[in-house]
Amino acid sequence: MQPMTPIVYVPEDSDFSIHNLPYGVFQTSSLDKRLGVAIGDYVLDLREAANQGFLSSLSSEYFQGSDFNPIMELDRKAWKALRSDIQDVVYGKTSESIKSHQSLLSKLFIPKHQVSMHLPAKIGDYTDFYSSKEHATNVGTMFRGADNALNPNWVHLPVGYHGRSSSIIISGQDIRRPCGQLKGNQEQAPHYGPTQALDFELEMAFFVGKGNALFESIPAKAARDYIFGMVLMNDWSARDIQRWEYVPLGPFGAKNFATSISPWIVPLEALEPFRVPAPIQEPKVLEYLERASDASTFDIHLTVSIQSNSMRKPQLICESNFRYLYWTMEQQLAHHTVTGCNLRPGDLLASGTISGKSENSFGSMLELSWGGSKPLRLEETQEQRVYLQDGDQIEIHGYCQKENIRVGFGSCHGKILPASPLT
Repeated sequence: MQPMTPIVYVPEDSDFSIHNLPYGVFQTSSLDKRLGVAIGDYVLDLREAANQGFLSSLSSEYFQGSDFNPIMELDRKAWKALRSDIQDVVYGKTSESIKSHQSLLSKLFIPKHQVSMHLPAKIGDYTDFYSSKEHATNVGTMFRGADNALNPNWVHLPVGYHGRSSSIIISGQDIRRPCGQLKGNQEQAPHYGPTQALDFELEMAFFVGKGNALFESIPAKAARDYIFGMVLMNDWSARDIQRWEYVPLGPFGAKNFATSISPWIVPLEALEPFRVPAPIQEPKVLEYLERASDASTFDIHLTVSIQSNSMRKPQLICESNFRYLYWTMEQQLAHHTVTGCNLRPGDLLASGTISGKSENSFGSMLELSWGGSKPLRLEETQEQRVYLQDGDQIEIHGYCQKENIRVGFGSCHGKILPASPLT
């Protein structure tokens, strides 16, 4: 049995334990963009590891680029073999031979504070779903009343819309307050201006691995083989722009200005110990949406915090969980392809806002302030928030914990900057 002592120091509470080993694209002042794996406070340089012959399951050519698309295009068997190679470098037989070569060790493992992170893939297409029953019910109640909260189709299919992949950004990049058309209830005509209802949305997303051919569909029971891994997401939203524009085709400018994701892709293999049953679905779904098993989702703890310019430390405002989602990732992928739509490696599919039943688990300001009727109080400064103001920082965290096994996603954060003047 392989020893479980990592080659580099890993803090006990690290999101990036030996059980995780997530994928990301990094850069240093002396290195170009490279593929890497997070382990504790270090990044394993996969190009260097491949060039040293440590990743023998794949040709070294797979590690010379600056995105994971070529590796995503492979199958689950190849992903598993690569993960085994990486485990061997981090805490297996290969690690034992590396330890005696200090110069090689420093080439392979780079301190995380020395790196900057980039998008891990070329994202061709991005789709956002609406998979939280609690969130959909809350929003529907606010806008249509409790009796008509859910549209009739909602319990039969994963509702979604096509988003804008060009404005997906990496965690840490600031968000410029968007401008657009606004129209108040008492106004006769719309006007132009910055959004006054800027919101966050607590989401998770998954990267598509190998794709499907045009006009071929993937049933939910087979969809797991097409999912490469998961990230945290904040799908920033301008609610007032959305209210005016969304009829009849749904969100457009209100959501196309920025979508933040965390930099490290956690592979499904790392999440297996945290697999749990998904919510019961009634009425019975159609055959192509039938789950492979009851345990078709993951127990991922999610938190959101806010910090204004006047605050010294962030305040927790939401505690939710990925397992609350009514529609699973496999069902989302199955419904996306049921018409024969061809997904491609690197495509990103998002969950939609993740809310639970209790008020402290609501995953957006829209819900936390209940449409503005219940302002959120920032305890340190006694400020109030209905929606986000300039200078506010939002940070999302996610992790799984089971006994001594911890697998985390790091953070997804961004700060609101003032709107740009009209040119």
